Amino acid sequence: MTQILDADYLVVGAGAMGMAFTDALVDHDDRARVVVVDRRHGVGGHWLEAYPFVRLHQSSSFYGVASTQLGGGRLQQRGPEKGLQERAAQPEICAYYAGVLERLVDTGRVELLPNSEYLGDRTVVSHVSGRRLEVRPECRVVDARYLAPSIPAETPPPFDVADDARVVPVNALARLEDAPSQYVVVGSGKTATDACIWLLSRGVDPGAICWVRPREPWMLNRAVVQPDPGTYLGTSADILQAAHEAGSLDDFFLRLEDTGVLLRIDREVRPTMAKGPTLATWELEELRTIEDVVRRGHLRSVERGRLVLDDGSVAVADDAVVVHCAADGLKNPPVVPVWRPEAITLQPVRTGFPCFGAALTGYVEATREDDAEKNRVCRPSFFGNSLQQWAGMNHVGLRNTLTFSAEPDIAEWQSGVALNPTRVPPGYAGSALLDDARQRFAAHTDRGLAALARLSAST
Repeated sequence: MTQILDADYLVVGAGAMGMAFTDALVDHDDRARVVVVDRRHGVGGHWLEAYPFVRLHQSSSFYGVASTQLGGGRLQQRGPEKGLQERAAQPEICAYYAGVLERLVDTGRVELLPNSEYLGDRTVVSHVSGRRLEVRPECRVVDARYLAPSIPAETPPPFDVADDARVVPVNALARLEDAPSQYVVVGSGKTATDACIWLLSRGVDPGAICWVRPREPWMLNRAVVQPDPGTYLGTSADILQAAHEAGSLDDFFLRLEDTGVLLRIDREVRPTMAKGPTLATWELEELRTIEDVVRRGHLRSVERGRLVLDDGSVAVADDAVVVHCAADGLKNPPVVPVWRPEAITLQPVRTGFPCFGAALTGYVEATREDDAEKNRVCRPSFFGNSLQQWAGMNHVGLRNTLTFSAEPDIAEWQSGVALNPTRVPPGYAGSALLDDARQRFAAHTDRGLAALARLSAST
């Protein structure tokens, strides 16, 4: 028999965005009853399956849920990132979400259905027991999987693999028991940079690493994406000013490189990818020691001793270990209204920071009745990929921030939420850096937004 669940919301996905939405909704609507369903065994989404040496690429404070700050705002006390905020590792993130779930369940209004799949039509089935459950027609479905990342541990390589070739997902690096003469890292994004940095930290000679980079990436300098109001607002001002003064899309990115906002691994190659993960300057120096970089398009197949790419083939060692880092971590589906009759579809709202966007969506759902008004206040943004999309992401996100920050209750709410990158913490004494950032941001807002719109439409 199919069991009927007594719930006001069915949240599909217990990852970062689903948890952030649920946390804010329950905290600001004391009647909401929520059922969260996930195919994995617990909460935390892809972090439950992530490679063991992964860390957040951004500050811990910008990740998680609104009610509970991840990491407590601690600064790193040693190492090459001393003085920057801590970045949580996988075990800490998984433990954090387990604690958040416990708090939500203790309200008596939140239930988790793990190891279960949402089939559509308001129906959920358990992978373990086979039990089928349904929610009532008036229950709102919340799609927290629309932008769910793909990870190498769960995604087959996007290239053919011969029977005698050795290809492993990045997770397997930490469990290797025999060292090959060569590692081939496949991918252009954060996972690939993590794999390269980890290999170098374990004593692998840079000459023993071949890096297949289908596209050259622009990355954000981690030092300028910090939960310090002067630092972060200064970065936003830099983006607006660079856009206003740029003569072209390439000029825009080069200006941001000159100001220290953006980094590229090879200064002789023009990047075409801009997904925006953060990178520390010490990591940049390490990555530049890898000289065997293959830029012949996407990898099509791996054979023993040979890689076949879009533009020719490359010889590698017969015993090479090919490290699959090529899953699509940031998705780019079409932007849709957050509130529609069939579902609430969670998407970023400001530039990046999906946890903040999901928490804001939960707050708006709890505090407003009309879906049209909710969509006006909380318009969706998207993640960058190409240079044009990155400019567009900043245009839409900054415009949205001005809209929702003009709502008095949202302004008050976000001032107390560590997820908000522009928050000025209580008791903050102010600084010349913040004063300068505010002045430059105000001076360049209108012309900078217009320029970002123009750059995002350029070809």
